[in-house]
Amino acid sequence: MILNLLAAAVLLALTVIVHVVGITAVFRRVFRLHLRPDAHFWSQTWLVIRTVWYLIIIHLVEIAIWGLFYWGEKCLPDVESAFYFAGVTYTTVGYGDLVLPKEWRLLGPVEGLAGILMCGLSTGFFFALVSKLYGPQKKSGPS
Repeated sequence: MILNLLAAAVLLALTVIVHVVGITAVFRRVFRLHLRPDAHFWSQTWLVIRTVWYLIIIHLVEIAIWGLFYWGEKCLPDVESAFYFAGVTYTTVGYGDLVLPKEWRLLGPVEGLAGILMCGLSTGFFFALVSKLYGPQKKSGPS
């Protein structure tokens, strides 16, 4: 059980590393190069779409890390099942049609918590972007 908890801790750390590196790259790209208060509606909309794509790709990489682990440890019968289970667990959909073997079952809740936290971090980032794009703009000069 200790080795399984250690595996969970390593997977959690990898998930956080991927998320921080990914969201930092998106943050730098979006906030440095593209945020202009005078931008038109469609350029802002296109920026939001691209940002959503980037965030989803980051989450898919994180799901893949968990799926590869499940597949490598033969927790599930095939790679498709491993990735499917990782996806429904990470997103906390949790259909329950696949379950981990008894010795690995503690990883499911850890992955679910990791997914909740990483989605929350992405939501905060996305909220900051949308607030910057569509929030009240500061006017220069006296009122």
